[in-house]
Amino acid sequence: MTATPASPSASSAPDTVADTVVASLTANGIDTLYCLPGVQNDPFFDALHRAGNALRPIHTRHEQAAGYMALGAAMASGRPQAYCVVPGPGMLNTGAALATAYATHAPVLALSGEIASTLIGRDFGELHEIPDQLGVLKRLTKQAERLENPVDAARLMDAAFAALRDGAPRPVGVEVPMDLWAKPTGPSTDSGLPAAVGKDAAADLDHDAIAKAADHLAKAKAPMIVVGGGAQAAGDAIRALSHHLQAPVVANLQGRGVVDAREPLSLTGPGGYALWPQVDCVIGIGTRFMTPLRFWGSDDDLTIIHMDVAPERLGVHAPVDVGIVARVESAMPALLEAVRARCDPAPSREQEMAALGRLLAREQEPFAPQIAFLNAIRKALPDDGIFIDELTQVGYVGRFAFPVHQPRTYLCTGYQGTLGWGLPTALGAKAAMPDRPVLAISGDGGILYAIGELATAVRHKLSVTLVIFTDNAYGNVRRIQATHYDGRTIASDLANPDYVKLAESFGVRGVRVETASALEGVLAEVVGGPDTTVIEVPVGTFSDPWPYMRRPRLRGTKG
Repeated sequence: MTATPASPSASSAPDTVADTVVASLTANGIDTLYCLPGVQNDPFFDALHRAGNALRPIHTRHEQAAGYMALGAAMASGRPQAYCVVPGPGMLNTGAALATAYATHAPVLALSGEIASTLIGRDFGELHEIPDQLGVLKRLTKQAERLENPVDAARLMDAAFAALRDGAPRPVGVEVPMDLWAKPTGPSTDSGLPAAVGKDAAADLDHDAIAKAADHLAKAKAPMIVVGGGAQAAGDAIRALSHHLQAPVVANLQGRGVVDAREPLSLTGPGGYALWPQVDCVIGIGTRFMTPLRFWGSDDDLTIIHMDVAPERLGVHAPVDVGIVARVESAMPALLEAVRARCDPAPSREQEMAALGRLLAREQEPFAPQIAFLNAIRKALPDDGIFIDELTQVGYVGRFAFPVHQPRTYLCTGYQGTLGWGLPTALGAKAAMPDRPVLAISGDGGILYAIGELATAVRHKLSVTLVIFTDNAYGNVRRIQATHYDGRTIASDLANPDYVKLAESFGVRGVRVETASALEGVLAEVVGGPDTTVIEVPVGTFSDPWPYMRRPRLRGTKG
């Protein structure tokens, strides 16, 4: 059977819950399912088999990787992605990936099995039974529902995809009891399931708010733009607004690549921090706006404009003068037009930005070893190559010092800080964007979380480059312990395998280098190639970037 209906809710919907779910996935643009099968989901996987090539399954060696692969695919592509696992420990193993998807606003559908519907909540000790699995899913997602009646399968899936598309992107959960997969479906009933949303509440532009924002920006003497992950689809309009106002664009972690790092007005956190005392009007676009408003501070001399698809985020860290609830890609062209109508292009600040660049280079000299490794990676990775930032000493410096040139090419965990995500996330990015080189960095503290997914890379021919920086410790933890506890350290030292031999045992290439120049040479050879390569880089103690990244407040509290 080939699943090709225009809508899974149509009268031609397949006959069983499993067939309906497969049809819904394909009808909603899902072409790959990251998964680890098991008995509670057997009828679903049989339906997947019958659907032929409509949906490609990529099975992993651990459920966490199924979740992370879907996350990496969603972050790299900007499109909804899905994974499927068994209930209980299977679903729980994906919890860190779901939490990271929530933190990074990634549209990930978590499809989980469940014990038989008649046994849920009865504590019989069924295989993979846990108390209130749906409650766990609901706390890690934007929306989660359990199928209670087979006839409502299409409606449940419609509601799930509506939630993935509308409002702020975040993960969504669907739970199907094992005894319902093979049940026949029929006309939908009013079961209390959420209805599919036909129109996004943020779709209508507030033209009054846009006009007020344009007034403030046009009058500003020293404006600034701060971008987050919600701005990824509006780079052209943001860049044009920046040029017209000569407003620096400061990218937070999820906003890297919205404006090319080579643009004179493109900055990361340290550059924004240096300019912050003089800023008289700031607009946050698709961002929580936390770092500037909470850590750098605000006062009554600062006009704050905040544009985001989620109304609950406006004014969280400081009162805003203008709030715009909208999809950024819809609102930014209107704002740009309104600003252009109100003021002429501002004089160039290129010389000022060049001087700031020289200042930042001097400030960042203590991090020269990390920056040398980052520069080696940047030289080898093309502009559209995808870089996955793991929690590692080089990665921390990369948050402000790694140049990013295109949207969705710098993937990081955001505020969740999920150690061990790097390799499986890279594999998901590669599966979704097969024509682009993908490179992940990791430390020896994180890589063994999911090193088994090298087998997944080989099995599914997902060629990525993995760089492992090894210092035989949870380096950040050890340094904090030593710094704050009179040199005492505990539970932060590591015993490592030989990563070259370990890589080779999986059937992938393993290489060890010790300098940035040697790393650059190997990367030039392997990045974008047909095979997965693991590169171990033994390193020593690095300078601590955290005091530089989290400096004192610059302004008072607005309000």
